Amino acid sequence: MKKKILFISHPQKNCGVHEFGRAISDALQSSQQFNFVYMECSSMADLQDAIDMHSPVAVIYNYHFSTLPWLTQKIIHTKHKPLNRHISIPQIGIMHEVTQEKADTATSALFNYYIAPDPTLLLKNPIVFKTGRLIPEYNNPFTIPDKPVIGSFGFATPNKGFEEIVEAVQNEFDIAAIRFNIPAADFGDRDGSNAAKLEKKCNQLIKKPGVTLIVTHDFLEQKEILDFLAQNSINVFLYQDKINRGLSSTPDYALAVNRPLAVSDSIMFRHLHTVSPTIVYGQSTLKQIIKNGIDPLKEIQTDWNHITLVWEYERIIKAILKKEEQKKYNKQKNTWSTVKTQIRNFLGLQQNKFTWLRNTEAATDDILTVDPSQKYIPVHLPAPNVFNRILDNNARLLYKPAIKKLEELVPLTMAKKISEANVQQAFVFDTVYRLSANYKNSKILCVGSYEDTAAMSLKRLGFEVEEIDPVLNYYLQEFFSKPTTIKNSYDIIFSTSVIEHDPDDESFIKCIEGLLAPQGIAILTCDYKDGWQPGEPKPDVDARFYTKYDLTTRLLSYIPECKLIDNPHWECKNPDFNYLGKYQYTFATFVIQKTKL
Repeated sequence: MKKKILFISHPQKNCGVHEFGRAISDALQSSQQFNFVYMECSSMADLQDAIDMHSPVAVIYNYHFSTLPWLTQKIIHTKHKPLNRHISIPQIGIMHEVTQEKADTATSALFNYYIAPDPTLLLKNPIVFKTGRLIPEYNNPFTIPDKPVIGSFGFATPNKGFEEIVEAVQNEFDIAAIRFNIPAADFGDRDGSNAAKLEKKCNQLIKKPGVTLIVTHDFLEQKEILDFLAQNSINVFLYQDKINRGLSSTPDYALAVNRPLAVSDSIMFRHLHTVSPTIVYGQSTLKQIIKNGIDPLKEIQTDWNHITLVWEYERIIKAILKKEEQKKYNKQKNTWSTVKTQIRNFLGLQQNKFTWLRNTEAATDDILTVDPSQKYIPVHLPAPNVFNRILDNNARLLYKPAIKKLEELVPLTMAKKISEANVQQAFVFDTVYRLSANYKNSKILCVGSYEDTAAMSLKRLGFEVEEIDPVLNYYLQEFFSKPTTIKNSYDIIFSTSVIEHDPDDESFIKCIEGLLAPQGIAILTCDYKDGWQPGEPKPDVDARFYTKYDLTTRLLSYIPECKLIDNPHWECKNPDFNYLGKYQYTFATFVIQKTKL
């Protein structure tokens, strides 16, 4: 029998938070791993009754302080009828108005954990998880209008930008129809007076005789709002908020109807600002965005579907339940240091996981825009080219031009790194650049990309690099299981000093093999000390040092479809990298090719 997860929301329906929660809950009904039970509660007593009725293993709250004002304390213990015993269940709050600061500073005062529907967050707080957005399923039955029809919808709250849409349309079109749906809201505009005032103001802005405005005030259910959006040439949202706001849900609906979408540079649309070609009005015109069609939106439409969302929630719930079991086990051992270490290790969000690569924990400051003026000439490798090698002082000298280029492309991030370790990023940067010439429109994946200067620099040079990292989104093994991940498809996969931190390097390297396309190449670096044995000294952040046996035999035994790209040179009697004055070792490269056709 599937374990039950309560999904708690509020009963007032004319509310964006309610609609969001209902859509998420409906999608979760297809879960094959958990039974998500949706309940609407108006009081603490309602919640207690729901918990007693269903005996869930966890509770998710579609929480906003204005819609669940009665929820002011964490529900930790409750009667578990009919056994008449107490149980403890994790409480999980959905963060609607989430910002990076709020996510970083969230505590367990009200909820044990949080789920933030914001794909732009950096996951620095171990109690905060994140998901992508949910685009409703919809087949658009309507034909594209003969004349431009510009649509938008939302409640009449401040800074929604309806007036700016009217002005934008008149600036670009002599003949066009503007359609707004601005309903009354249960929270903030129950009588609809603000909506009526907004309609009047927008009508007063109409100056061109060929531009018409139609405003409706009915509250539309999901199918109705999708039908409304589907009949427009383009849907436009020009919010004016610039700081301290969460993401808006309105584009989720617009993305479902296969019509062009335009947004403002508001922080509430930050998850759409990297779409290319741009859909940000001001950086492009409405006419150009209409002309570009829906092609710029296809990638996120594929990634933010209900199948992926269910996988995200299942993954998060499993992680939380496993963590809770680990906490109980550690409590029995009554060793607080063990509790902290094991919780941190399980979550995989150690704040110091890769700190030895950096001199500071400051966030990345380099602006990662493509710079077409930047050029790079790969280093001159002595014949024969050797890719599987030790990255020692000789390599530092060889790759000095690549290090210099990294410092030129991403100077602020490079300044944070331990200089002697930069040879790894230089090798990876140069090798990816060099070998990408063997592929047409190479598909590239970086594993462990957060503040990876090789990945950052390649992107500045115009390379399209897909990024995964537990701070940004996923572990490699999680990404491999994601429903939208295409196996056997990447021409180049690179990873700088990540594999030695993973306790399960067998699954790590198997995922690399499974993701590589036939003839694809993986470029890895690792901490290396030949002859090292488990139990011998190593940095706490490392699971191991690699040895010649590991690279020549053990790892290759896990990936029979791959081989070394060349004859390796991994001899190193005198490692020349010292970390913290305690650990003497070096770096090695592991470059393989998938030979299966």
